[in-house]
Amino acid sequence: MSDQILLWVGFNVFVLLMLALDLGVFHRKAHVVKTKEALLWSAVWIALALLFNLGIYFWQGQKVALEFLTGYLIEKSLSVDNIFVFIMIFAYFGVPALYQHKVLFWGILGALVMRAIFIASGVALIERFHWIIYVFGAFLILTGVKMAWQKDKEIHPEKNPLLRLFRRLMPVTDRYHGGDFFVKQAGRYFATPLFVVLLLVETTDLIFAVDSIPAILAITLDPFIVYTSNVFAILGLRSLYFALAGIM
Repeated sequence: MSDQILLWVGFNVFVLLMLALDLGVFHRKAHVVKTKEALLWSAVWIALALLFNLGIYFWQGQKVALEFLTGYLIEKSLSVDNIFVFIMIFAYFGVPALYQHKVLFWGILGALVMRAIFIASGVALIERFHWIIYVFGAFLILTGVKMAWQKDKEIHPEKNPLLRLFRRLMPVTDRYHGGDFFVKQAGRYFATPLFVVLLLVETTDLIFAVDSIPAILAITLDPFIVYTSNVFAILGLRSLYFALAGIM
């Protein structure tokens, strides 16, 4: 097995262990995440990212380490917009604070999978059709202009096309059922509003990924660096959300 494969396997095992530790130990029982706890976890994730960056520095040198750090900072800064959207979604659907961590946990787990697919596809496209990087650049400029003009535009989750389609395919209960995403009533399965929120969180991250990944691909085409910088930024997203939500 090559060193590169070992790196990929080792990193993903580390991520899965951290997620298992998070859900299975620290959040085994649902509880409201306080600001102090969120700030502590934010510091932990940032410290882990910087330690990883230090390891890259000694392993592959200053240039690659700088690429990782730049990618991490770009993703981290862009994720702030993501967080404010999450806050609005949770407020709109009145998600109990007790279950917000669960939604974000599974939402971020799904985001990791989607990011991996996006990154692999993006790198493959650029390596095969280098001119496509200019398309990505134009798209980023267009997105930036659109965001500037629609800065104060309200968000209407109920107009999400994926949510509309889902509600046509599966019935949704009119109230929360604890931390359950699905419940069985009268011999039929229903999705709960908590799953609807999870669906919106996933689609929101998908939209933001379309913006952030091309930005990082403009810095480096090393899939390992792009992926790991994205993962570390995303893993710290939950704690950053609770920290900002607690301060606001």
